[in-house]
Amino acid sequence: MRKINPAYIEELKQTINASPYPAHMSMQLESVDYDKAEVVLDTGRQHLQPFGIVHGGVFATLIDTATFWAGFLRIPEDAGLVNVDLKLNYLKSVTDQKLRAFGLVLRPGRTVSYAEAKVYDASGDLVAHGTSSLLVLPGKGLPSKAKKFLD
Repeated sequence: MRKINPAYIEELKQTINASPYPAHMSMQLESVDYDKAEVVLDTGRQHLQPFGIVHGGVFATLIDTATFWAGFLRIPEDAGLVNVDLKLNYLKSVTDQKLRAFGLVLRPGRTVSYAEAKVYDASGDLVAHGTSSLLVLPGKGLPSKAKKFLD
């Protein structure tokens, strides 16, 4: 495995966390490493459906995001990534609280990788689980000042 530049990771987290959609969702990429990522989301009134529980789309967003960033560091610097499918199970309803998603690549590949994410509530209960297939997009890299790899 190639050595990731810590400056690249910091720039990546700043870029992601300042992007419009994560900001809109009150979601942050907390950590990212080879084959794993942690995403947190502070739920609020805007995340609730009419019955007063967190909308399923919020869980889908967390799973999509955690699987995506778990697979991102392994790909070449000039490549992008896209989730080509998303399957999830809702395991427990949640009201207004912090959610934490852990993404993990189960099967890395040069073209397609397979990842899972688990979402936990503030009590540490597993509230959702999902999987995603990730497709590498050559030539669609994320611009950055720092180099992705040190070697």
